[in-house]
Amino acid sequence: MMRAPGATSVAVRRPDGSLVVRVRRASRLADRRPWVGKPGIRGAAVLWETLSDGMSALSFSADQAMPEEDRKKAGPFALAASMATSILFALVLFAVLPHGLTWGLGRLLGSEALSGGRAWSFHLVDGLLKFGLFLAFVWLTGRLPEMRRVFQYHGAEHQAVHAFEEGRPLTPESLGQFPTAHERCGTAFIVTVIAVSILVFTALFPLLPSLSESVAWNQAIYVAIKVPMVIPIAALSYEVIRWAWRQRNGVFGRIVSGPGVFVQRITTKPPALDQQEVALVALRSALQPMAFGTGEEAIRAFADYGDFDHWIASFQGES
Repeated sequence: MMRAPGATSVAVRRPDGSLVVRVRRASRLADRRPWVGKPGIRGAAVLWETLSDGMSALSFSADQAMPEEDRKKAGPFALAASMATSILFALVLFAVLPHGLTWGLGRLLGSEALSGGRAWSFHLVDGLLKFGLFLAFVWLTGRLPEMRRVFQYHGAEHQAVHAFEEGRPLTPESLGQFPTAHERCGTAFIVTVIAVSILVFTALFPLLPSLSESVAWNQAIYVAIKVPMVIPIAALSYEVIRWAWRQRNGVFGRIVSGPGVFVQRITTKPPALDQQEVALVALRSALQPMAFGTGEEAIRAFADYGDFDHWIASFQGES
């Protein structure tokens, strides 16, 4: 999937080797509501748009890549149920579990700070556990052959974006010279969210009173407070990443971007040529939405990358 200012595209390699592309005209919240594009707010809007586009792209790609007989068995609600389960799993793994582990560690060690749920040390340990769980999760899932292919496609997307930003030819041959990591990647965003959440929670929670006489209920309430705070924390993290990207050639920009780039050693892998082709199809389609017509959405199939390359090049020649 590629997001450009004017369009969002999804390119999929079908089981028979052919390619199918869906291009949608951009419908950005900031275009309809200018105040949404203001600093401090735009990050939450971009996060919502990216999640929405991602779920739609996942549905489309699963529909195209899945064999016909499996597609019929899946049913219309299979993806929705899978996404709901994934969100619930993420909340438990990255919000409830690290908080509970920190509280349990405090009880075990007899530490009032680590068992109270409000001290800055509690949220520092909580954040470090959250980061450790995230690393363990992506490393373990990356051991699966299917996820390794996902990580290869992830790397191919980044190589294509690097080539575009550097003004290099958008060809499979030129992509190999670029790294698979990128400073504005979703992985970097997650790492930044974790880091920002540590700073916000260590500053905020010591100011909160004890909200219940029950120790267990107190911790449940604190977790309930943390969950909706993900939205403003994500908005702040977006601004941090934008700043780091503008300062990417400076020392501080590299320091801020460094952890996210480092973690991409796990979440990206060197792609194969056919995967680089898919990334280029998505990118070039997003950059040339007019090639697909003037409608809000268009879907077009190609026999292979050469077929797509010839078609998009002919359109560029006409325009």
